Amino acid sequence: MTMYNRWYHPYDIDEKYNKRVAYFSMEFGIDQALKTYSGGLGFLAGSHMRSAFDLRQNVIGIGMLWKYGYYDQERNPDQTMRAHFQKKYYAYLEDSGITVRVDVNNHSVAVKAMVLKPETFGTVPLYFLTTDIPENDHLGRTITHKLYDPEPMARIAQSIVLGIGGAKVVEALGGADIYHMNEGHALPLAFHLYGKFRDVNEVRKHMVFTTHTPEKAGNEEHDIHLLHNMSFFNGLPLEEARKITGMHGNMFDYTLAALRLSKVSNGVSQLHGEVARQMWYGNEGVCEIKSITNAQNVPFWMDRNLAQALEHNNHDALVYRKTEMKKPLFDEIADQTGKIFRPDVLTIVWARRFAAYKRADLLLHDLERFFALINNQDRPVQVVWAGKPYPYDYGAIHVFDKLVKLSHRQPNFAVLTGYEINLSRMLKHGADVWLNTPRRPREASGTSGMTAAMNGAINFSVLDGWLPEFAQHGENSFVLPVVDTHLPDAVQDETDYHNMMRILEQEILPIYYHDRGRWLEIMKNSMRDVVPHFSSDRMGHEYYEQLYNY
Repeated sequence: MTMYNRWYHPYDIDEKYNKRVAYFSMEFGIDQALKTYSGGLGFLAGSHMRSAFDLRQNVIGIGMLWKYGYYDQERNPDQTMRAHFQKKYYAYLEDSGITVRVDVNNHSVAVKAMVLKPETFGTVPLYFLTTDIPENDHLGRTITHKLYDPEPMARIAQSIVLGIGGAKVVEALGGADIYHMNEGHALPLAFHLYGKFRDVNEVRKHMVFTTHTPEKAGNEEHDIHLLHNMSFFNGLPLEEARKITGMHGNMFDYTLAALRLSKVSNGVSQLHGEVARQMWYGNEGVCEIKSITNAQNVPFWMDRNLAQALEHNNHDALVYRKTEMKKPLFDEIADQTGKIFRPDVLTIVWARRFAAYKRADLLLHDLERFFALINNQDRPVQVVWAGKPYPYDYGAIHVFDKLVKLSHRQPNFAVLTGYEINLSRMLKHGADVWLNTPRRPREASGTSGMTAAMNGAINFSVLDGWLPEFAQHGENSFVLPVVDTHLPDAVQDETDYHNMMRILEQEILPIYYHDRGRWLEIMKNSMRDVVPHFSSDRMGHEYYEQLYNY
């Protein structure tokens, strides 16, 4: 027990990665058995923590122990989506022996740190914070119940627990040289450090920040008086909080404040770095925004047998293994939907969060054409959708339910629930084509395409996020021509749709069915090009090089 209430790693630190770094994230997607994530932000953080362990870095993670997780995606009697909130229990998490206190809305709240030991899932030590303990009253206990609680005051309280509670846990462990905020959720951490140093420049020396979203909704804002009343600024007088963040209006922007209080920050792809610089550089006092492209942990995500077949350039083994990899997904489809999918049929997968800009239903823009595509007997197609809409985003849930209802009419069109790590892996193993349809340039990174490529699925995507650094049309992927983003959304959608169908009908299907040699070459190029550049070992190394040691 005592080992985990001090800064500890089960290996000798590699001297390249000596600085003590505490990495703060609202989400960590570590393993299917730990429900502390909603989507890409969590998958990214999980891969980072695995690579930090693999590289023997001096990093620890600070996260939240969500009692109900994000939500369990289930079905109503008519198969439409139901959000189910069920309590989670984790016997493998241990009490670190550290409990700290934070002020929330003039109430003292106890925060206990549970530790995920490195040997459990192969990560650096991770400390998960919970307020659901007997020391707190009912309201205090609910702070760590739901990831991305829809109630604004609960969201603010969660940020206080992660930022200030997390900082106090780090101090109890012996302190860190660098505090890395993955997104702006942990921002109260900056005010805790300011309380300690009383000098903004000292705060900046110790803080770095990663921004993940060019989406307005992803950059959190709240009324500054509400934040002040809730102790978000850690007891600082409001005028002083305004002065050090440069926020003089009524609304307080987390991302802008983080950019002003960090020594350096990064966007999560080359393109996103450019977009972020355009978005934020017009504001006074922001730090440099670099680009460090997101990546995923290869040993965790890539099928070993498929990788070996590629290494030996064994075509037969490659084809055989990819066919084998489809079986678990097709079993899952049969179990959930009663549909039998065939391994010799081109399988297209669209799977990610159901956010409006990701355009889950772009393929159904012209229903008649869609049904003609999937009912073609000469070149059959199977299509699978999966993803978890935000449980209070009724527009996104409506799109999900619309897909479910349409799928009832077809034996080769399936919509799956439960898009978490295990299903994500199955979908990437089973896909021939990984379809990605965001409205450019609103996808900051989009790492699911990386893990799909690692497993022999060919990316078919809008040129957004990480894709411009990887994709070569017809060589290692298929890419939609770039559309003028100044056009109205409806015109962009129409153009992207026609380009998508043209490429599908005139390139992808003919190659898959009539030129298997070329299909295999594209698949091999994709697998070769994605590793090592899009391995989180490269990313973990760059964080030290470009942010922590900056």
